[in-house]
Amino acid sequence: MITNRSMPPGVIIPELAYPDVLAAAAWLCSALGFRERLRIGDHRVQLIYGGTCIVVTERADGGHVVDHSHGVMVHVANVDAHHAQATANGARVLRPPTDYPYGERQYSLEDIGGHRWTFSQSIADVDPASYGGILSDAH
Repeated sequence: MITNRSMPPGVIIPELAYPDVLAAAAWLCSALGFRERLRIGDHRVQLIYGGTCIVVTERADGGHVVDHSHGVMVHVANVDAHHAQATANGARVLRPPTDYPYGERQYSLEDIGGHRWTFSQSIADVDPASYGGILSDAH
């Protein structure tokens, strides 16, 4: 496979659209801990987090309406520290840090563009069968 410095790292690379790409990229860096990798004009910015990437793009319609039927989940080392950084930077928390029976501590927020994010920290190794999950052999 050819390596291309213009392509962000990762196999799955979400693209999230914002009305103001540069303001969104700056906020995602300060509030959520991303680092800027590549900026293309004022309409596209690649951001890295933990060896993977998202791409902040310009909204085609210039509007502010965001589809809330999807979100982005990010695995972090410390949910409480991440939550503190996000709230200190004005993130709108939708669900505070909470422990779940499937072995994760998670919180959710809405970013400055209206996108929904869940940040998750593994706190236990739980058999999915204990809560009704079915683990496929294809993992």
